[in-house]
Amino acid sequence: MSGKQALRRELLAARALLTAEDVGDSAAVLASTAAGLPELADARTVAAYVSVGREPGTHALLDALRARGVRVLLPVLMDDNDLDWAEFEGAGHLVPAGRGLREPDGTRLGPQAVLEADAVLLPGLAVDGRGMRLGRGGGSYDRVLARLTAAGAHPALVVLLYDDEVVARVPEEPHDHPVDAVVTPAGIRRFRAGSAPGPRRVKAS
Repeated sequence: MSGKQALRRELLAARALLTAEDVGDSAAVLASTAAGLPELADARTVAAYVSVGREPGTHALLDALRARGVRVLLPVLMDDNDLDWAEFEGAGHLVPAGRGLREPDGTRLGPQAVLEADAVLLPGLAVDGRGMRLGRGGGSYDRVLARLTAAGAHPALVVLLYDDEVVARVPEEPHDHPVDAVVTPAGIRRFRAGSAPGPRRVKAS
């Protein structure tokens, strides 16, 4: 088992112990904190995702962004594990999809639609002090990040996590890409200038 696989197993086991109340309470705090993050507060278009199960909750944040007039793009998983995108038009327009996901029922905009985002909210299991993110291993968001890099697009990259998922070190591979900020119930952490490309880099406080 690789270092990434072992860490994923450990983190998923910890999430499995969370109660519905734990998840709900954390989601409310995360939404309030993330909504005030300048990278999200100043964005006109945000690419986000619909949390499922015991993931750090995004539903309240999606509603808050949309209520503020932000255009929110949500992923649609394609057969090859790449992501298409569609606009979030409210919780009533989310439909069940494969792998337990929920996806928007609107017009598919194509994989390139993510290039319009001022900020991208990435799912993850952990992030370390360098801003390196550990995903679930499916590779969908590796493709998204590669697409952004190839196009010279530099949206703010933000991850929502639980407090204990900010770890000392995430095993990395050459294709891995650091994020700009992590939001946990305890607050916001930004990573050093140089840890992520583009004009939105912010020095750690």
